[in-house]
Amino acid sequence: MEGYGQSPTAWLVLPPYTYHPMSDQNQAAPAPQDENQLILERREKLKALRQQQAEGKGVAFPNDFQPENKAAELFEAYNEKTAEELVALGTTAKVAGRMMLKRVMGKASFCTLQDASFGPSGGRIQLYLRGEDVGLELYAAFKHWDLGDIVAAEGTLFKTKTGELSIHATSIRLLTKSLRPMPDKFHGMADQEVKYRQRYVDLMTDVETRKRFVARSKAVSALREFMVGHNFLEVETPMLHPIPGGANAKPFKTHHNALDQEMFLRIAPELYLKRLIVGGFDRVFEINRSYRNEGISVRHNPEFTMMEFYAAYWNYQDLMDYTEKLIRDAAQRATGSLQLTYADKPVDLSKPFERLTIVEAIRKYTEAGDNVENAEWLTNALKKLGLNEAKNKLAGRTLASLQVLYFEETVEEKLWNPTFIMEHPTEISPLARANDDRPEVTERFELYITGREFGNGFSELNDAEDQAARFNAQVAAKDSGDDEAMFYDHDFVRALEYGMPPTGGCGIGIDRLMMLLTDSASIRDVILFPALRREV
Repeated sequence: MEGYGQSPTAWLVLPPYTYHPMSDQNQAAPAPQDENQLILERREKLKALRQQQAEGKGVAFPNDFQPENKAAELFEAYNEKTAEELVALGTTAKVAGRMMLKRVMGKASFCTLQDASFGPSGGRIQLYLRGEDVGLELYAAFKHWDLGDIVAAEGTLFKTKTGELSIHATSIRLLTKSLRPMPDKFHGMADQEVKYRQRYVDLMTDVETRKRFVARSKAVSALREFMVGHNFLEVETPMLHPIPGGANAKPFKTHHNALDQEMFLRIAPELYLKRLIVGGFDRVFEINRSYRNEGISVRHNPEFTMMEFYAAYWNYQDLMDYTEKLIRDAAQRATGSLQLTYADKPVDLSKPFERLTIVEAIRKYTEAGDNVENAEWLTNALKKLGLNEAKNKLAGRTLASLQVLYFEETVEEKLWNPTFIMEHPTEISPLARANDDRPEVTERFELYITGREFGNGFSELNDAEDQAARFNAQVAAKDSGDDEAMFYDHDFVRALEYGMPPTGGCGIGIDRLMMLLTDSASIRDVILFPALRREV
């Protein structure tokens, strides 16, 4: 190999400081600079590039380069090779990425490019540059390139004296000039809201953030494969609804100009998916975006992703069996284990998920005992917990409704390992089939893990007349001031009048599942662009 001399490493004379792209311990943090001044300086550099283009000396934003190698692939294939073996191989590489680190040292310099790959290097690979290799004029220009610039390079793989896999560049190009400075590499993005608002910067500076969203993508793909593998048909249903339905929630409203009518962003796809069961599809599912005009918290985002699936000739017991398998499969494929850790506490998905009714859960996790059947006791207990009789309408609640409220206040957060909570009151489950022996409760369950709800499923109500009566009760509740009560959906009742087979349906919150699988404290950590107040 020309220029390499007799000894495979004799040609490379490193200065006293050997650059390592993943470590900066022996560099002092630079004094902070004015961001506006830095942006101005970068704009001047871009202005010079545009002037060169006008003079026929290149292109300011070239788009004719295509990398052939990723950092992770190069590390996987060559990191275990010795320096001598790499010299003998003479392997060339063609890479591109964002310049994350740079060290200019006279006639030789190092910089680090970061691409979209992962692996031990975090998607980064080091370049070694000399003016005699890339050209003195280009090397002089390189010295003025900035961190954040998108750079392309070609060269030969080698190892430094400290064993760092690197590319000895024979050519280098500036593809995109970055006009804004990167966050301080010693402190990163410290403001969590800025990380959410400027996710693009968060992704480019935090490898763990990138890994989290890659894991999310793989987990969603695994869910889809699991569903298709069990003969479910993936479908798409409307996001604009003339009548909001499928859940008790407050919708977002909009107006369709051509139709001149009020429309609603969907709060759930349920009623459309059940129309498809009426139409003759036995098993359908949709991974969907839904929207609810409600509060924002670490568990709630106004737009969110969930998966709903429906199977003819299933009941809620079948759904629980299937949901348990689905959650296990997603966890195994996303993390490689059924023994997870969330918030520094173990979560065991390997054992059969516990199944309790609301009343059984209250008896198990509180000291209510037989008082769980006493409406007056529950009302007083809720008052002691800080609920307001007028605001929370305690006086008008049925026993079943009081039990649900007491469960939510005292039991939910204690359900750490997977638990199905069953038999929700009919009055708050307008789309679920009532239990044949106890019509005051439904064949419904909610899945709880780490003290929060992950899924909701039930044997579907397929009695058109019962459904019409339930809708009427919801309309009455809405007229009484409940803005989360459902509308009366005439077309859905008409669909049921054609006859829907016995059916089970379930919805699973994808965002909350991803929080569990990636050990994320907030739903905003697993949504690329969460809802935030507009910048002033």
